[in-house]
Amino acid sequence: MERCNLLALSGSLRRLSYNRTALEALRALSPSGISIELGDIGALPLFNPDLEDSPIPALAALKSALARADGLIIASPEYAHGISGPMKNALDWLVSGEEFPGKPIMLVNTSPRASHAQAALREVLVTMSGIIIDSACLSLPLLGSGLARDGILANPALAGSLQAGLIEFCRQIRALQQATLAQGAAVEEQSRCVIG
Repeated sequence: MERCNLLALSGSLRRLSYNRTALEALRALSPSGISIELGDIGALPLFNPDLEDSPIPALAALKSALARADGLIIASPEYAHGISGPMKNALDWLVSGEEFPGKPIMLVNTSPRASHAQAALREVLVTMSGIIIDSACLSLPLLGSGLARDGILANPALAGSLQAGLIEFCRQIRALQQATLAQGAAVEEQSRCVIG
């Protein structure tokens, strides 16, 4: 498999959250050729359009990591039937940037009953022109399991689902990239014909 570089974001700032734990397990399960960088959204200030042109190191680091990534993985909890505040804040900071549109996205839901936030998150991501890869999205029953990263890795069903989702995500990213290249080549050829 060609190299696939991914950025993963947890919508929970809690150090031992199931969302972060799932992303850490996903990174540990990454086969050769797939790398996952765990991003940090905790240092971002509250979104304020007046600050968009100000130097914000945490935002610059996030945008740089997103620009380098072939795809984005998001694991975010549901708070009061909605998207977590930290995740919504991060997306608000990214909404006007050029790094996000067209970015393939894999969603990891660690609480299958948390459907409201997932629906809201999907709406926001599609509105921001992200491309959700449904065949790679996962719903894992981690809430209340007490499992840490190593516990997930030792569970064949959970580890297998994570790794299969990750491989499918990178496969779909490559397919999108090839389709974009083919489309670009077709447009270029059409332009030559018109000029000629």
